[in-house]
Amino acid sequence: MAAEAVPESWRPAIEPVLATREARRLGGFLKSEEAGGKRIYPPRGTRLRALELTPLDRVRVVILGQDPYHGAGQAHGLSFSVPEGVPIPPSLANIHKEIASDLSIPPPRHGNLEKWARQGVLLLNNALTVEEGRAGSHQKLGWEAITDAAVAAVAAREEPSVFLLWGSHARNKAGRVPGLADGRHLVLTAPHPSPLSAHSGFFGCRHFSRANAFLEQHGRGAIDWSA
Repeated sequence: MAAEAVPESWRPAIEPVLATREARRLGGFLKSEEAGGKRIYPPRGTRLRALELTPLDRVRVVILGQDPYHGAGQAHGLSFSVPEGVPIPPSLANIHKEIASDLSIPPPRHGNLEKWARQGVLLLNNALTVEEGRAGSHQKLGWEAITDAAVAAVAAREEPSVFLLWGSHARNKAGRVPGLADGRHLVLTAPHPSPLSAHSGFFGCRHFSRANAFLEQHGRGAIDWSA
């Protein structure tokens, strides 16, 4: 983790966790894996991209993912997002379909969600790295404590935010954050947008219009969900 500079607004929440033995083990593990020739995604320098693009004091919406895409060129530090020019993954395609249905916004031709992040949508994965071709390979190695601290920092703020929790993994992560369900924030749950579960309630959830209605009600402004 030493190579990844924590953005200034997040340091009070994140740096105490980075000082723990667990975080140091995580840093050692990543160095060892890369020294052994394993490909780790996203590349160094982009692993805290979600925190860089969305400072803590600008967070309005939190979307929780599980771990980065594990194919070459896909992961760039934002949950569900891929760089322009990379084929849109199925889950993101379903997110675009729901936005089109909910807000009548035509689906974009790319999967880069940096526009959302710059507006205050924190696109945070549970684990921030993964080994090439091995989905979930860096779960339970220490990232959870770091990303839990980030979610808790948002939940602790007085300004109301929206938490979009898709699938049991996101719900479980949010369940570890004390006070998240105290009524100050809007917490919306739905099945994961994966093709395996999107038709079980993700489609038709209208999370995007509901999030904007809440934000506008509390004077925080709507998100432009077009990409």
